[in-house]
Amino acid sequence: MENLNLNNPELDNEFIKLLEEIKNFKPDGETDVLDELKTNIGFDLNDFEDFLTNGLSRKILAYKKLHPDAVDPEYAYESDSGFDLWSVEEVNFLPFERKLVSTGLSFDIPEGYEIQVRTKSGLAIKQGLMVLNSPGTIDQGYTGEIKVILMNMNNMAMTVDKAQKIAQAVLCPVESGKKVYLHHVEEFNEKERGDNGFGSTGI
Repeated sequence: MENLNLNNPELDNEFIKLLEEIKNFKPDGETDVLDELKTNIGFDLNDFEDFLTNGLSRKILAYKKLHPDAVDPEYAYESDSGFDLWSVEEVNFLPFERKLVSTGLSFDIPEGYEIQVRTKSGLAIKQGLMVLNSPGTIDQGYTGEIKVILMNMNNMAMTVDKAQKIAQAVLCPVESGKKVYLHHVEEFNEKERGDNGFGSTGI
C-alpha cells in the first residue's frame, strides 16, 4: 500500500490520513467500491488486512549515518532474521589477525531489545573472515558507532574492501538489568539434568 510506510515513525499520522481519505471518498455508484478505492487513493483491502495484522506490530529500529560513505542497513529478504552491515573503510588483515572494522552506523535500540552482530556464512566460507565474538552484543543504551571485530582465519593476508558486507545484525528481545534481580542463595532446588555438562547427552 503506497500510502503506508511501515518503517516510518510518523506511521500514526499516515494511518489517520488514510482513514480520513477513505471516510471522505465518494464512489460514483457504477463500479465496485473497493476497485475505486484502489484506483483513486491506493487503498487495497488485502494490503489493509495485512497491515492491521502485521504492520502495527512492527518494531521501528532508527539508525544514523555517522560517516558519509555508510551504507544503509537492509534485509536481503523479508524472511531474514538478520540485516546486513557494510564496511566504510578498507582494512588489511595479516594471517590470523583480528581488527575492528567500522560500519559508520549507530542505532536507537528499543527498550527490551539488543542487537546481536553475527558472522555472515558466505564471508566465512568464501573468505575465512569471522566475527570473533559472535554474537557481539550491542546493548539498548549504547548509541555509538557499531564496529565489528573481524578475524582473518586464513594463513594468508586478506583484505576487507570499502562498502563490503562484513556481518549481519539481529534485533533480539532480551531482559536487561532493569528487569532482573540478582539474588544470592546457598542452594538451588534440584533439577533433572543437575550438573551434567559437556558430553553428558552424547557426542
